[in-house]
Amino acid sequence: MDRRRTPCAWASSSLLTWSRRVQKKFSSTCTDKPIVPPENTLANIRVLVTRPAHQADRLARLIISRGWEAIRFPTVEILEPRDDAALFALIDRLHEFDMAIFISANAVDKGMDAIKSRRVALPAQLAIACVGPGGARQLERVGVVAPIIPKHRFDSEGLLALPELTQVHDRNILIFRGENGRALLGDTLKNRGARVAYAQCYRRAKPEADTTALLRRWSQRGIDIVVATSVDGLQNLFDMIGPSGHTWLINTPIVVIGQRMAQVAAELGLQHIHVAQQASDEAIVEAIKAWRG
Repeated sequence: MDRRRTPCAWASSSLLTWSRRVQKKFSSTCTDKPIVPPENTLANIRVLVTRPAHQADRLARLIISRGWEAIRFPTVEILEPRDDAALFALIDRLHEFDMAIFISANAVDKGMDAIKSRRVALPAQLAIACVGPGGARQLERVGVVAPIIPKHRFDSEGLLALPELTQVHDRNILIFRGENGRALLGDTLKNRGARVAYAQCYRRAKPEADTTALLRRWSQRGIDIVVATSVDGLQNLFDMIGPSGHTWLINTPIVVIGQRMAQVAAELGLQHIHVAQQASDEAIVEAIKAWRG
């Protein structure tokens, strides 16, 4: 059987505990500064990181390793789904599906947690796919080896271009996603003849945050570039800073992942949009470097 289609059993508990989550309060802005800037780096760049608190560590460390400053201001909070009974009912029927698709790293985290609470192992016949390298890393940490992922474009469109998702007639596919996620993936698979169900394993919320310190810093030109890694996160940032902050955001360079995010940024009026080559932390850092030149 193709190794890409067959997940391994769960990894050891030591690997599971190795994947730690660091939770931070949303009430203030957290700034990570380099202790000793490495040699031959660009001048200090102050980067606003808007990722959820538990997912910002790796990107922040890469930014700091360049001698730059990471300013954390989470604009998305990940919460439990409103209807976990529906989620568990689908997981109890997981053996009926041919493929499970995890639409984001959050879908991997929350979806696999829910699966582990109901099952000892994944069904042997179940092919596993995810949108990008972040989700793939999360899957591998819990013992799912070599999931199906796009090679270049890390979004629904990239998944749909894969051969494994082209010939899906009469196949049962379960999509793990957040509540009110995009319909493109599921609708396209249905049009190709698949039977699709949604396992809504988390929901996104706008954090309750005090933006006073952030806006003060912005007004003092203390933010050089913004990083946004989801449409919800970008829209939430726009809403959270209010009209008084829109001028600063609109005129500050921003790095996004994917053309869809770039389009949303343009619709919000942002003037200096830079698209990372891939949806990875390394590609984001390279996009910042390219912007500074």
